[in-house]
Amino acid sequence: MKLRDIKGIGPKTEELFHKVGVFTAEDLVRYYPLGYDEYTAPIQVGAVCVGQKCAVRAAAGDVVMRHFQKMTIVTTTLADGHSRIRATWFNAPFIASVVRKGTEYIFRGTVREKNGQLVMDHPEIITPEKYASLERSLVPVYGLTKGLTGKMIAKAVREVLDKEPSVCSEFMPESFLHLLGLMDETEALRKIHFPENAEVFEGARRRLVFDEFFLFIMAIRTLKDKSDEEHTAFSMKAVWDCEDVIAALPYKLTSAQMRAWREIESDLTKPRVMSRLLQGDVGSGKTIVAFLAMMMTALNGYQSAFMAPTEVLASQHYEKLMQLKEALQLSFPEPVLLTGSVKGAKRKEVLSRIESGEANAVIGTHALFQEGVEFKDLALVITDEQHRFGVRQREALSQKGRMPHTLVMSATPIPRTLGVIYYGDLDISVIDELPAKRLPIRNAVVDSSYREKAIRFIDKQIGEGRQAYVICPMIEPSEELDIANVAEEFRAFKKELPGRTAAALHGSMKPEEKNRVMEEFAGGGTDLLVSTTVVEVGVDVPNATVILIENAERFGLAQLHQLRGRVGRGEYQSYCIFMAGQDSEKIRERLQILKDSDDGFVIAEKDFLLRGPGDLLGIRQSGDARFALADPARDADILRTAGEAAASFMADDPGLLSPPNALLKERLNAYLNAEESNMTL
Repeated sequence: MKLRDIKGIGPKTEELFHKVGVFTAEDLVRYYPLGYDEYTAPIQVGAVCVGQKCAVRAAAGDVVMRHFQKMTIVTTTLADGHSRIRATWFNAPFIASVVRKGTEYIFRGTVREKNGQLVMDHPEIITPEKYASLERSLVPVYGLTKGLTGKMIAKAVREVLDKEPSVCSEFMPESFLHLLGLMDETEALRKIHFPENAEVFEGARRRLVFDEFFLFIMAIRTLKDKSDEEHTAFSMKAVWDCEDVIAALPYKLTSAQMRAWREIESDLTKPRVMSRLLQGDVGSGKTIVAFLAMMMTALNGYQSAFMAPTEVLASQHYEKLMQLKEALQLSFPEPVLLTGSVKGAKRKEVLSRIESGEANAVIGTHALFQEGVEFKDLALVITDEQHRFGVRQREALSQKGRMPHTLVMSATPIPRTLGVIYYGDLDISVIDELPAKRLPIRNAVVDSSYREKAIRFIDKQIGEGRQAYVICPMIEPSEELDIANVAEEFRAFKKELPGRTAAALHGSMKPEEKNRVMEEFAGGGTDLLVSTTVVEVGVDVPNATVILIENAERFGLAQLHQLRGRVGRGEYQSYCIFMAGQDSEKIRERLQILKDSDDGFVIAEKDFLLRGPGDLLGIRQSGDARFALADPARDADILRTAGEAAASFMADDPGLLSPPNALLKERLNAYLNAEESNMTL
């Protein structure tokens, strides 16, 4: 169903929805809120905290309206008999006629400090009777673009849910839902957008997270060839040259790297097809292990393909392999780079070398499995950050060879037992050590009052020739939430650091533009990169030494750990500043875990225990993650349940041929078809 068919959406509004990645009614109902604005119980004026949104019951004082540089400013004093606070509204002259002196209202807004005085900016004005009916309710907060408001999105979602039930019809057998205590999907979609309270939200989220995991696992198991039963067409032997490379490296591999390499080396010499997951924390050294596998494949006379999630990362992998080859004066392998940017005569040359087998190590993006790319003897397929690729895309690359060996690399910290569920029947190797010479990142957990010091520190680092990241939870300002966003922070940093070069990066940019920005930053052409979590994977900049993560409380700890891994990748001391937009004991406790630990597996486990699967603070930036809601580490219990459910269905009815499973089969087929274009770059 097209968006224009929804009541209230015309051509102009449709274009605004397109900007946030919503093209159909189906997209719309799954355009989940980033968070929720909760109508908490009113507090005393004296109990307000800087940086927090709250509601106070107070009487208004004199209402003053003045004009300043084409701006109308309305102010009044809010008093409750004990304390006072100033309220300010900008470009809202009607407020002067709404607020009556001496009348008691509930004023709701975010508190800030200005010139030693507390100010509540642009508060809502609600009568006590009306507020009593709103208390504890949750208002959805969506990712927005200029011209598109949260109210417009909510209205369109309600229209679809009320008038087009076929958009979100149930596909799971009723008896199965009852057994697992899961909410009906239609009800879950309604409640994820409009929950009456936190408990209802948790039930809705649990059902939708279950669906994401369940369909993914079912897809993996449906498409996956039974590697235990498949004999490889590529007979390989261990080669001494790889041992010589390990000995000649300018650094010593950790014992965990050596263990992983021996497991992969052993797999490649066996008569069955390898299907292995190489899991390691950020900076643990997975890439060199993958390169060794590519070298062994080349020395045995075959080809390997290494697929990365972005052009920038693919280029960096290619350059590192070339540097390693030149530094050690290796005659093998013969690598080529193939991405969407390789065009014309150069592309023809690369394709010819791949087809002839001359190129025995191919590094690239999804361009590796596009039409026209033919391999002579593809024996090994390596995918970096596997969750960034669709199921059919990985399968398409595998089909370019005669059942090639598969090595999947991931930095997502998932316990081994859950990894077995999440990755199907892959064998798992874990690199659980960091290189010995790498300097530990120095961490700081601060609030927004530290901002000026952070800016000066970033400026000092840039002055010493280094580079920096600033990470924001949102792309553009939100009417409902006072949260750092790329658009405003980019402008602010350009103003605050006039002598430095800055660039903005986010998931809504076109792939070519994202690549250009990341390439400039990786090449040292930009001092500061203001970005969303799109940099979580996809760029390796050893010269970047500081990362400032704003509104750190809005991210899961596992995701913050991944972001922290963007720095500390070179020889210089690196720093991570976790800046919380709100100050509370719970937030400080969570962020302290990151300050005290650099072990991704420990952090993920503690994150799950602290937050729980129904935490309202979790934000996923659209286009930045493999799942819209689910998080394998945070939602470990739901992942386990989904894995057990998938195993049960596959055991009882492998082809989903029985009548009760007809709708499930239809949904799974639709999921598989959609996966063909499910790519995040």
